[in-house]
Amino acid sequence: MNNKVLLENLRCIPDFPKKGINFRDVTTLYKNAECMQIMLNEMYELYKDKGITKVVGIESRGFIMGAAIAAKLGAGMVMARKPGKLPFTTIKESYAKEYGVDTVEMHIDSITSNDVVLIHDDLLATGGTAMATLKLVNHFYPKKVYMNFIMEITDEGLHGRDEFDGLVDITTLLKL
Repeated sequence: MNNKVLLENLRCIPDFPKKGINFRDVTTLYKNAECMQIMLNEMYELYKDKGITKVVGIESRGFIMGAAIAAKLGAGMVMARKPGKLPFTTIKESYAKEYGVDTVEMHIDSITSNDVVLIHDDLLATGGTAMATLKLVNHFYPKKVYMNFIMEITDEGLHGRDEFDGLVDITTLLKL
């Protein structure tokens, strides 16, 4: 989609968090009311006819637009969080990162087999966190699962989308 206003407002920070990384700072999109409305409207148009009943936001930036699109779609909001953040019984999925292992958790009663789920996060790069979240969601055997990201990074040799190899329909608002 690569909306011009979104691209113009996306801040890039070279060599963060380490040399050679060109960090895309989505917070500049969140602080701009016009960008927030553009992102919400684009996501709504993508999913308004899909029967979404739950949106799963991935910690933490996925909570922002995840909650907004859930409200606009009339769907519930579920959080995929880091360990120890959710107060009720959880299921968890671990995944490898370049510097170790991380885990995401969801409450055991988050989703039912009658749900149509949209998983949302700000960024698709390597796909590790998103894949772990997809595995968690699939534990509940929902009717259908979709994934959406504000941006997808492909210009730095990252091919996170390839990790999903047709497992789920993926859309992104910006492809960089």
